[in-house]
Amino acid sequence: MSHTAHIRSHRKPRPRSASKLALRAGVAGGVLSTIAVAGSAGPANAEPVTETIEMPALTLESPALASAVALSAEATQQSALDAQLQTQENAAAAKAAKAAQKAKDEAVRKAEAEKKAEEAARAEAAARASRDSARTTLSAASQSSSSNVSGSVGTVISFLKAQLGDAYVMGASGPNAWDCSSLVQAAYKQVGVDLPRVSQDQSVAGTQVSLDNLQVGDILYWGGAGSAYHVGVYIGGGQYLDAANPSKGVVIQDLSGYPADGAVRVL
Repeated sequence: MSHTAHIRSHRKPRPRSASKLALRAGVAGGVLSTIAVAGSAGPANAEPVTETIEMPALTLESPALASAVALSAEATQQSALDAQLQTQENAAAAKAAKAAQKAKDEAVRKAEAEKKAEEAARAEAAARASRDSARTTLSAASQSSSSNVSGSVGTVISFLKAQLGDAYVMGASGPNAWDCSSLVQAAYKQVGVDLPRVSQDQSVAGTQVSLDNLQVGDILYWGGAGSAYHVGVYIGGGQYLDAANPSKGVVIQDLSGYPADGAVRVL
């Protein structure tokens, strides 16, 4: 027996491998509590090596984090205030623009109304001047022609010419506005002749006469006898006097421009 037979052999222990790391972490109350490192390539019965490291807690009590949170909140609030201010400014600008446009439209409307009023006033003044001029001219002519007409007919013609320039208004009966039949009725009333009020009846109120045999004072009518729609009075020289229409009023006109359909004689 060898002198070494009873001596147990000694093996050199294998070194533990650290090729694999496992991290075990637990967060309790904001503290990272434990980090464990274990060798995974060694024998299955190798004992793990554990080391515990205390980490600082991340809480709002940290000055840096509290400052960051405060700055973020302030920035958010400022952004909200800026947006609100911009909205108010936009609304105010829109309101001001609307008010300005309304004022402009009102000014334009007022200017147009004033312009129309001025134009109407000028037109009325021109028409009045024209009527006055015509009245003066016709008055002189009527005095000349009236000298050749005596008695009742002269009175009728004088009355008619005194109304020159008066307005035409349907249904009016004087003293400054007439329709065609009311003027004829009023003229003949001056000499005691009571004529019907409307042109249809006046067209058959006297003796029918030919248009080729007219005399001063004859009543002219347009339309059929008994259905006439307009009347006037013949004043001689191929002319007649009538309350023509709203645009002309009481005027003297030529028969050649608007020939009558018939005539009646009442004087």
